[in-house]
Amino acid sequence: MRLATFNLLHGRSPDDGLVDPERLTAAVGAIDADILTLQEVDRDQSRSGGLDQTAIAARALGAAEHRFAAALVGTPGGVFRRLRADDDGFGQPCYGVGLVSRYPVVSWQVFRLRSSPVRSPMVVPGMGRRLVLLDDEPRVVLAAVVQTPLGRLTVAATHLSFVPGWNVLQLRQVLRALRSLPGPRLLMGDLNLPAGAVRLVTRWRPLGGARTFPSVVPRVQLDHMLADPDALAMLPPVRDVHTPLSVVSDHRPLVIDLG
Repeated sequence: MRLATFNLLHGRSPDDGLVDPERLTAAVGAIDADILTLQEVDRDQSRSGGLDQTAIAARALGAAEHRFAAALVGTPGGVFRRLRADDDGFGQPCYGVGLVSRYPVVSWQVFRLRSSPVRSPMVVPGMGRRLVLLDDEPRVVLAAVVQTPLGRLTVAATHLSFVPGWNVLQLRQVLRALRSLPGPRLLMGDLNLPAGAVRLVTRWRPLGGARTFPSVVPRVQLDHMLADPDALAMLPPVRDVHTPLSVVSDHRPLVIDLG
């Protein structure tokens, strides 16, 4: 079984800044994962040609099961609105996370996380590495109960806040939310936290440690794959961990082979 998590940067190439569905297809196809979680995913956004990027990823993997969960409706970093619990933003430009599975999905669940009430300094690409105060955005958790060859497994995808401290609070919220879903459980995604902090907060076991950001010369692991104790007992040993350079995104995918 191959598991992977990948922050797509909405499929934008770090070389020329273009979003090309063929590049996205090639990038995801090269990962060749049985279960893939995605972050910074667009659906019906003009900047990415109105694509449903989760559906593209599913076709690239030949996966029958996929779902997108919007974190917001509108333009990330610009004008947007938060979603209500019963609102998925269908038919409008959305931005969020995705989950793709070659195995049958028994059920889906979405949890919403509030944005930080304070701005935080960030280095914005294309602005001469100048620090800019940015508003935080709402976040979302997409969970699926997947019928794998090893048995049922709850897999959750998320992308946490870049605001220090607030992402720790969100991570604790995610763990509480996942307790309502059947175990064993995996949490996969861009947590915007280094490995040490993630281990300290969750007490879950990382399936693999590797630097994933920035893509060209990775310095830190922001992308993680965590297993609760039941999942550790269920899953076969980790055989390989790799972070291949991709033709899209400023992150490298975290790819883990089991068995």
